[in-house]
Amino acid sequence: MSATPDSRRVSPVRYIAIAVVAGAIAIAGYFAFGSQQRVPDATFTLLSGQKVSTADLKGKVYLVNFWATSCDTCMKEMPQMINTYNRYKGKGLEFVAVAMNYDAPMYVANYSQTRQLPFKVAMDDGSAAKQFGNVQLTPTTFLIDRNGKILKRYVGEPEFGELDQLLDKALAT
Repeated sequence: MSATPDSRRVSPVRYIAIAVVAGAIAIAGYFAFGSQQRVPDATFTLLSGQKVSTADLKGKVYLVNFWATSCDTCMKEMPQMINTYNRYKGKGLEFVAVAMNYDAPMYVANYSQTRQLPFKVAMDDGSAAKQFGNVQLTPTTFLIDRNGKILKRYVGEPEFGELDQLLDKALAT
C-alpha cells in the first residue's frame, strides 16, 4: 500500500494554528517580561559591611553590575565602567558593583582598593544574583530608572554609546 501525494500533504490550517499559538506565546512573553520588568527587592552587602537595598536606591538612577575578578570581560570593561560612573555621578548616577558569590572576598577587596573603584562594591552571597533573574553570566549589568523600572539588561560588555544615551535620558527626567 503506497501513500498518494494527496495523503501526505499537511493542511494549511495546521500551519495557521501553529502560527497563532506561537504569536500568542510571544505576545504573552513580551507583556510578562519585556515592558514591565521591575527591579527586585534585593539587599547588597558592601565590602564595608554596610547594607544597601534596592528600596534605598528608589528615586535614583543606578547601575547594578554583576562581575567577578576571574572574568576577563569584567576586567576589560571595568575602566569604562569607572569612566561612565565618574562622568555621571554629578548628575545623580549611583552604581553598585556586585561580586559573584564564587569570587574570593580578598580578591574583590584587593581589586577594589588597588583600582580605587569609586562606586559601591558588594559581595553577593548568591541571593542578589538569584533575585535579579538568576544571573550566572558575568558581566551582567542592569540600568534602573528612578521608578525602579529596569531600562536595560546587558549580558556581556555594554555598548557604551547606547548606555550613555540611556543614562542621559534617565537622568534628565
